[in-house]
Amino acid sequence: MEVIADILRLGEAGKTEIMYSANMSYFQLQKYLHYLLQLGLIDKVTVGNPTITYRVTRKGLTLLKNIDSILQLLELREEES
Repeated sequence: MEVIADILRLGEAGKTEIMYSANMSYFQLQKYLHYLLQLGLIDKVTVGNPTITYRVTRKGLTLLKNIDSILQLLELREEES
């Protein structure tokens, strides 16, 4: 869940930036991008030839907001314990 949130937080980025920001291998990156594209959480955007970036969708922003809320609640729970 945190890896997905890290990817969505980038807003718009290329594969290399996503891979380094989320600290993952190229193989992992491919799997996550495919999954997020299938769910409609990101879009593939061609910004040049052959430059492609990935941009978060409204659905992705909604999910990110929900993930951040959950993570915040979990942090509060830990502080109360």
